[in-house]
Amino acid sequence: MTRTSDPEALRKGKDYAKTPRVQLTINLCLVKVDLMISTDDLVFFATIAASHSLAEAARRLNVTAPAVTQRLRALETRVGVNLVDRTSRGLTLTDEGELLVSEGAAIIEAVDDLSERLARRTTQVRGHLRIAAPHGFGRRYIAPIVRDFAQRHASATVTLELSDSPIRQMAESWDIVVHIGALPESDRLMTTLAPNRRILCAAPGYLESNPTIERPDDLVLHRCLALRENNEDVTLWRFTHASHGMTTVRIKPVMSTNDGEVIRDWALSGVGIIVRSEWDVATDIAAGRLRQILPQWSPPPADVVALVHERRGRSSRANAFLQSLRTALSGPPWSVP
Repeated sequence: MTRTSDPEALRKGKDYAKTPRVQLTINLCLVKVDLMISTDDLVFFATIAASHSLAEAARRLNVTAPAVTQRLRALETRVGVNLVDRTSRGLTLTDEGELLVSEGAAIIEAVDDLSERLARRTTQVRGHLRIAAPHGFGRRYIAPIVRDFAQRHASATVTLELSDSPIRQMAESWDIVVHIGALPESDRLMTTLAPNRRILCAAPGYLESNPTIERPDDLVLHRCLALRENNEDVTLWRFTHASHGMTTVRIKPVMSTNDGEVIRDWALSGVGIIVRSEWDVATDIAAGRLRQILPQWSPPPADVVALVHERRGRSSRANAFLQSLRTALSGPPWSVP
């Protein structure tokens, strides 16, 4: 850099530096480092925006709630604005928070897209894969597939989130959402992974100590257990017969829950009748712990499907994982004769 000792030149230089436009440029340069936001920050804040509380965000991020609070405060300090309002009813994004989420989503997608385009130039599966699935099915079937996938593809990372209703997460940044049963309208691409019947069943002890069930209408005289899921009418049980067509029965549940494992345990204990997915009760029926009722009358099926993001679903990592799902669930690995 050339220096000068000319007093007039120095004076003019100082005066020029004091002009508003130049002063603004200098100020921006001074704070540029402090205002930088990384893609990790954008992903972090997108998780907060999708959560009802900081505690829920902490669970999703697999960190402690104080760590989330500290990082959020640090981010707000760096950008110089409040991003989230905390109330007794949960989290509310400020206008600036909404801006960060909307603009950040486009940046995250652009970075992912660039990463994917680079990955296509190699034979490796790389990048971050985000998967959502139901609790019970996810624990029993999806989690082992994720484990094996991560072991085969060391350059890829995977997030698996299990929830009561993964379908609600379709609007979020999930690459693949595994769903069981009927679907609401969605702009996501759907692929069927495995057939899955629903089975009317109960423990042998219950059936032996209660009146015989010869037709669906007989269920109104029995203790029925209802599973609340997917916003369905849990008191209306539908059945189809090859010769007699379709019929419906309005039951009065003696117990209900939103947890599939709980309702299965209730049935195993002999307290009532359930309609449950074949994947969940096939082993119990084969072992004689549960007995199928009215096998000629079929409840509506609840096929296992994958919903993929319109753009990210075409990535090599998403395609590779879908192939892993199809291979592992082919057959399928559950069956009631």
